Amino acid sequence: MPVIVRVAVPRPLWMLFDYLLPDAWPTPQPGARVRVPFGATELIGIAVATLEPSESPTDLKSIFEVIDAEPILRPDVFELIRWAADYYHHPPGEALLAALPVALRKGQQLQPLLQRFWRLRLCDTEAALPNRAVRQLAALTHLRSRGGWTSHESLTNAGIDARTLNVLVDKCLIEAAGPPPSAPLAISSPDFALTDEQLAACAAARAALGRFECLLLDGVTGSGKTEVYLQVIESVLARGEQALVLIPEIALTPQTLERFTLRLGSTAVYHSGLTERERAQVWEQCRAGQARVVIGTRSAIFVPFSSLGLIVVDEEHDGSFKQQDGFRYSARDLAVKRAQLLGVPLLMGTATPALETLFNARRGRYRHLRLVARPGAAHATSIRLVDIRGLLLDHGLSAPLNTAIARHLADGNQVLLFINRRGYSPSYLCTRCGWCAGCPRCESRLTLHQTPPRLRCHHCGLNAPLPARCPDCGHESLRPIGIGTQRSEQGVAQAFPNVPVLRIDRDTTRSARTMAAHLELIGRGEPAILVGTQMLAKGHHFPRVTLVGVLNADAGFASADFRAPEHTAQLIIQVAGRAGRAEHPGEVWIQTFNPTSPLLKALVEHGYEGFAAIELAQRAAAGLPPLRAMALLKADGVDMVRTQACLSTLTEALIGRSGLEVLGPVPAPLARRARRYRSQTVLLANDRSSLGGALDEMIASHGQRRFPGVRWSIDVDPYDMF
Repeated sequence: MPVIVRVAVPRPLWMLFDYLLPDAWPTPQPGARVRVPFGATELIGIAVATLEPSESPTDLKSIFEVIDAEPILRPDVFELIRWAADYYHHPPGEALLAALPVALRKGQQLQPLLQRFWRLRLCDTEAALPNRAVRQLAALTHLRSRGGWTSHESLTNAGIDARTLNVLVDKCLIEAAGPPPSAPLAISSPDFALTDEQLAACAAARAALGRFECLLLDGVTGSGKTEVYLQVIESVLARGEQALVLIPEIALTPQTLERFTLRLGSTAVYHSGLTERERAQVWEQCRAGQARVVIGTRSAIFVPFSSLGLIVVDEEHDGSFKQQDGFRYSARDLAVKRAQLLGVPLLMGTATPALETLFNARRGRYRHLRLVARPGAAHATSIRLVDIRGLLLDHGLSAPLNTAIARHLADGNQVLLFINRRGYSPSYLCTRCGWCAGCPRCESRLTLHQTPPRLRCHHCGLNAPLPARCPDCGHESLRPIGIGTQRSEQGVAQAFPNVPVLRIDRDTTRSARTMAAHLELIGRGEPAILVGTQMLAKGHHFPRVTLVGVLNADAGFASADFRAPEHTAQLIIQVAGRAGRAEHPGEVWIQTFNPTSPLLKALVEHGYEGFAAIELAQRAAAGLPPLRAMALLKADGVDMVRTQACLSTLTEALIGRSGLEVLGPVPAPLARRARRYRSQTVLLANDRSSLGGALDEMIASHGQRRFPGVRWSIDVDPYDMF
């Protein structure tokens, strides 16, 4: 009897498709790739199940090829993605294929992607070769300098050709091999004694090894959370298991990798900055159990492991863990599910827990571990508000802050100035008629950049030259309004001409290598001023920074996005934590036009915990997450009427359901972006089952319907409302 294979294909369709399996092909297991016909083309899909036909399947198409003899997706990863596709209401084929490296999505075999290695077979090789065999001797010398085991690429770069290698193989002097075994565990004692809090956190995490438990490591910046990670991972490796460490951004990889490698030996990395060959290499090393510790960004949550024993999510609050387009998953939340599926602990660390995480900890779902003191000689940081109402600002800096900067520089220390806005100025306008440079493709203003002089849209990427005259009135009264990192950099360079000024934002650090170079300069400890965006707030250790200036703390607390105050408070606390991390006491000066703000005062006087208490109470009163479940229906198109009509049709299927609040459809806060009109509907439910059931019914009614010229999507647990 013929076999039917149920396949998920990478198309925006919520259904699965059945295909006949020709006798020539083995039966694919769930998680294996298959090549199938689809319409007038062919696709790479994932086998989900095999069925026995109950009736003649003569109308089914046949599979072209079974690519994988064994599933490319391990059972736990396969189950994780199927669960995630259901939870986030995303087409299953797109979700399953999104978890693979690009080369594997295209149907390439894994083996050719893997890097080849060579190793010596004899210890004393020179005696076996005559002196005239120069290339062969060079190859053996190169291998010996690499410990007797190196990659084909390394030998090629050294000028060793394939013919030379083949001759050495024939002489039984070398042989092809897999990747070299991981370096032996290089555990080194920390350079400081663990605090009682760190010891308690390590003990709690070690006690959870071998079973599922979520642990929130809530520690002030500089309290030694990374040391806790390292200590627990050492215990995991001693059990013969692997560890996955998720970090929010690629820019943090070099310094994290260096610290982990020094302590743990060979450590692999997995992120979008790697080549496809490199990603495939790490993928296979993890699956084969050769990579013991992997540090990666959000996509690493899908990497297969043979014996994963611990998942760590560093800076768990960070929005970078949420995919903002396509398959809109949260790597932090999927880490919880994967740990549950595997029966292993999840350790989440942060100085500013997401309110959802705090909510789960207070309900007893997560174990709450606290680190409230900095170890060693580190001092607590003092925070003060600077009321700048009525003050004249020089490039965004008040006179009191300038005085404080001069004092700290005179003491031989470094200063960090934080402003979460790139460019020179967020607005460029005519002081005579009021014209303001706007993006013709978005409903937003253009940002003035001075290096080089251009107007840029930070939403769609448009670049435009600076006008010499006002396009409306013709006058030359054009002025920059507002402060960005470039303008702040210029101002402090003029005020402190003898001190190096380093600007760190996406315009100056477009690669991890550039970021590492900047961090190396800062690490020298010489007096300097750092000016930057939130890139400076995440996980960096600046021992000579003793003053942090937050130039504008007000915008986030006044935003229309209900999550903006939380994100702003997290940024302020995180950037404040860069000060006073060594033996030098730190100060944080926060400039504000609204010093009486209850949220800002709570943050300064009672820390993040005090802020979170007020914000959670306000969320509860307003019926917002984490007290209720939320999803966004989003639509965008080149025609506003069609976009609204699409979202209205989808929304009609939801109105009137018990336990579901429907708000919209309405224009999105950024109503036009890259010439596409954007609308959204907010869905709120008292429980996730009500929300999920409503979305399932909407997809059943309209999921396969086409809306010409309009794209629509579902965003469950949205990170922002824009």
